[in-house]
Amino acid sequence: MQLVIGYLYGDLMNIYGDTGNIIALKKRAEWRGIKVKLKVKSLKSKIKKGEIDLFFFGGGQDQQQEIVATNLITSGKGKIIKSEIDRGVPLLSICGGYQLLGDYYKPHKAAKLIGVGLFPVCTLASSDRMIGNIVIESMFDKLVGFENHSGKTFLKKDAQSLGTVIKGFGNNGEDKTEGCIYKNAIGCYMHGPLLPKNPKLADWLLKKALETKYKRKIELKSLDDTLENQAHNSAIKKFG
Repeated sequence: MQLVIGYLYGDLMNIYGDTGNIIALKKRAEWRGIKVKLKVKSLKSKIKKGEIDLFFFGGGQDQQQEIVATNLITSGKGKIIKSEIDRGVPLLSICGGYQLLGDYYKPHKAAKLIGVGLFPVCTLASSDRMIGNIVIESMFDKLVGFENHSGKTFLKKDAQSLGTVIKGFGNNGEDKTEGCIYKNAIGCYMHGPLLPKNPKLADWLLKKALETKYKRKIELKSLDDTLENQAHNSAIKKFG
């Protein structure tokens, strides 16, 4: 088996250890004998339907977000990404990537950045800096990470959050929600990087990618996650 991971704007949107998520996905697949090809899709890249099996979209500063937001719309990549998610391709987006896949992001003293409209959310820049360790309760049990954002994201009425905040701020520091799930796509504020400390989530993404690609049920081989679970449980004990 083989997977193609698409790193969206990996040269521009890659702060706070986000590339560590790519490493975790790649290694956890390879340890199971699954070949992985990584494709960085940036400003001049094209994305073909059926080309990418799993998307990752990291965070960036406002300047980079403005450039990327424009490119997503004018190049047509945003439309293709949305159509691929609609057919089941999994995606993990964090912070800036999450914001740009929503309806819009409104920065301070700048024009509204129109999003892809994948997640039913909108984000407003605030004067509050929401930074620190975060623990949430989710469909993957507890997830741990690190957040650092001033944007406040609000879910629309029928949106499904990734989970409920136990420790930290989450989407906006007000309603105890964190992230959003649409089909097999996840948006959140959990840097860290997220996946090395949450192997259950990493494996869920790999499983969904393989099942969508090969159109059959996939059971992943178990791995020795002793170190990963120690890091995960230590964060919960300390911060949760």
